Amino acid sequence: MEEQTSTDPLPRTVPPGPLHGRVALVTGGSRGIGRATAMALAADGATVAVNYRSGKDEALQVVAEIEEAGGTAAAFGADVSDYEQARGLVDEVLAVHSELHILVNNAGISKDNLIYAMDPQDWLDVMKVNFGGVFNCTKAILDHAMVTRDAVIVNVSSVMGERGWTGESNYAASKGAVDAFTRSAAIELARFGIRVNAVLPGFAPTELVSELSTGEVAKHLKRQIPMRDFATVEQVASAIRFLAGPESEYMTGVLLNIDGGGMAGLGLGRLKW
Repeated sequence: MEEQTSTDPLPRTVPPGPLHGRVALVTGGSRGIGRATAMALAADGATVAVNYRSGKDEALQVVAEIEEAGGTAAAFGADVSDYEQARGLVDEVLAVHSELHILVNNAGISKDNLIYAMDPQDWLDVMKVNFGGVFNCTKAILDHAMVTRDAVIVNVSSVMGERGWTGESNYAASKGAVDAFTRSAAIELARFGIRVNAVLPGFAPTELVSELSTGEVAKHLKRQIPMRDFATVEQVASAIRFLAGPESEYMTGVLLNIDGGGMAGLGLGRLKW
């Protein structure tokens, strides 16, 4: 009698990801880098709280995609530029999940203009969201994180915070503030077991830089990047995931450039050879 063999694959136990059991809050998680970060954290086992200010439908779509892939996520609405709302957001996440281990401060806006033409309110709005959101959410988690002594904060900054750019004075200043705050917070909070780092993306195709990431402008910019291309949001999210995970457990106060070598060059020229 001929032996019967099965073509069905043998059952396998998939090991939990490196972020299994961790709870992460991603501000501005409904689109762009925030969305990609929520997906990346969930793929490695984290339970993800997807924060949004106005994009509820987009946030729910992110949650649905995470759940379809076998992960766990929920959407939480709040304007993190307001401290009371930021505090309420953290309290709500803790009420639902009991723990909060990872905070990704990603929420941001841009209102570009030349300094001469810039409305003072545009200056304040950008500072309130881009830097204020980082401060507000960081402060909001400290009551919990200083007790558990087990938290990681990753701030999404920009190479604009380290270099100047025409029409970006408010945005660049807000990201420069994030960089300085990251270093100071890292020193201040290290004794509580809280790590604080930042990623500094170069140009990545998001809504914030849509005018710079297409057409002739994009071609000109790419020629100034050693790797000759923009970052994808997934590449930026991968760096955030690294800083949020156990692989970077001895890193704090780090500003990590994700810019294809753009910040490494002395000038914008290129030798013929």
